[in-house]
Amino acid sequence: METILLIVNTEPDGSLAKAALESLTAAKSLAEAFEGSSLRIGLVGQDVAAAADSIAGCGAAKFLGVSGPEFAPSRYASDAAAAEALARAAQATILLTPATSRWSRALPGVAHRLEGRLDTQVTELLTDGGTLRIARWYYRQRMKAILERTQRPWLITLAPGSFPPWQGEAGNASVEAIPVELPESGKRTTVTGIQAPPADEQTIRPDAELLFVAGAGWTKNQKDGQSHVKEAEQLILGFLHHTQASLGGSKSLVDLSGEGQQVLSFMTHLNQVGQTGSTPRHPKGLATCCHGEEPHVVGWRFVNERRAVNLDPNCGWAQGKADVLYVADAFEVVRKVNKLLGV
Repeated sequence: METILLIVNTEPDGSLAKAALESLTAAKSLAEAFEGSSLRIGLVGQDVAAAADSIAGCGAAKFLGVSGPEFAPSRYASDAAAAEALARAAQATILLTPATSRWSRALPGVAHRLEGRLDTQVTELLTDGGTLRIARWYYRQRMKAILERTQRPWLITLAPGSFPPWQGEAGNASVEAIPVELPESGKRTTVTGIQAPPADEQTIRPDAELLFVAGAGWTKNQKDGQSHVKEAEQLILGFLHHTQASLGGSKSLVDLSGEGQQVLSFMTHLNQVGQTGSTPRHPKGLATCCHGEEPHVVGWRFVNERRAVNLDPNCGWAQGKADVLYVADAFEVVRKVNKLLGV
């Protein structure tokens, strides 16, 4: 029998983020898979009552909360103290959290305090045979491993996008307050504000329906023998603005800035997908001007529908990895698409 504890934090408005609801789906499914197991929810934030009410129908046996102004911001000292207190109060044998920056930072220290074991960025929870096993990816997302542990407590962070968000009835949840005395040394780090680009300038949108991947071809000489980087920027930004797609870049493209070559002004290493970049999980993906060798593809293997624009009909990536290949010039394709979209 396992005691499963899901720890999530509230957003500034008191709600739960999509990643938290995805983790709730995983935790609920896990509890249902093991007979005699119980699910408990641990909430951390300024005020956790509204968040608890919003998921009151999830079937959790108990709601635990650590609340107060000192637990509102993301901070290692307070988050680790809250998670440790919740785990001890719940007597958790399996502890789940979303693999956000907040919990990815705090959970290693919590695992040490609890004398447990931690696995991160888990994409699947497997319960066949009455034993919990996890799946995660290694070596730049090239190798999938299936792991199981006998050590308890077992702490697991769940990769966002791996599970569907929980949907259910709200209600009135009774939250047991867990007191946590945070010393002054644990309050030294303060959040003074958040710097973020305006919404219309944001190019990284994890929840977007479409991932637009730009390759180095956008900056190379075109059929007239000249490069057209400024036009490429206008075409791509116009497409992103109208479709609200998320922007990805191949490693070859984002590395150009270090080689003294012309680059897309809005493209950074934060946009990189595949190889040493992120692993997106958008419903659809469109690769443009991208050779798309295996390292580029690996990062977006979880994209459900993959399309590519490439002048080479024999491109190995396009032949083997894309669901649909457009043998065409990306400048002409995106220019025509923007015209149809009214950009």
